[in-house]
Amino acid sequence: MADQFEVPKPLVELFEQIEKNIALTQLGSSKWYMITLAALVGSNDPDLCADLYTHLLTKPEFSAPEQRQGLVRRLREGLFKTISVVGVCKPMSAILAINAREREEDKDRSITREGWQCDDDSLKRGQEWLAKIYTRDTDSTLDLFKDHRDFAWVSERITYGLYLCDRQVLDDFDTEMVVLCSIMIQNLGRNTHWHLRGTRRLGVSLEDTQKVWDSVQLVAGYLGVKLNRIPTVADVEKDI
Repeated sequence: MADQFEVPKPLVELFEQIEKNIALTQLGSSKWYMITLAALVGSNDPDLCADLYTHLLTKPEFSAPEQRQGLVRRLREGLFKTISVVGVCKPMSAILAINAREREEDKDRSITREGWQCDDDSLKRGQEWLAKIYTRDTDSTLDLFKDHRDFAWVSERITYGLYLCDRQVLDDFDTEMVVLCSIMIQNLGRNTHWHLRGTRRLGVSLEDTQKVWDSVQLVAGYLGVKLNRIPTVADVEKDI
C-alpha cells in the first residue's frame, strides 16, 4: 500500500535534513525518525506520520516484511507513549493513517499492555523512571501538585507507570526523545525545560541535545508552528 503514495518533495527534504542532523550525534541511527515522529504527532498535522512511514520504507534496512514489522512496532510504541503527552486523538489519527498504508505482510498485530495492572509494581516502575528524568527535582516537581493531587497520581501511575516506563519496544533514550519532542512542538515552556534537562541528565551531550532541539525547530518551520515559549538548550544548562 505505501508504495502507492508519493511523499511531497519538501517533506522528503525535511526528513533528510533531520536524518543528517542526527547522524552527526551519538544518539544512534534510528533516533532521527523517532524524533520526527514525535514532533509530527504533537503538531497540527499528525497524519504526516504516514508520510514518514512511507519515506522509511524506501530505506534498505526496511526492505523485508520482518524489518517493516519491527519498524511498525517502534512507530506504534512511540505514538502510544505520546498519548500521555498530547492526548489520544492525534496518536490515534496518526496510527490509522499509517495503517492505511501498510501491506498485509508488513502488519504486526502484537499488543504490549494487555494484562497491565495499576498496582504497586507498576507504580514502582513508574517512580523509578520518573526519578531518572527528574533526579533531585522529583519530589519538588510532584509537590507542585499538592493542591491538585490527582495530577501527581496520574503522573506516577499512568503517565510513567503505564506509558513511559515500558521497555518492551523502546529504550530509555527513544522514550525521552519521544517525550521531549512531542512536548516541544506544542510550545510548552515549563515542560520543555523539564525534559531538555531530563535528556541531559540521562547522559545525552549538550551538542547532541542541541541537534534534537534544532530538528524539532525544522518540523515547526515546515508546518508554520511558532515555538516562541520554549527555552533554549543553553537556558537549561545551568539547571542540569
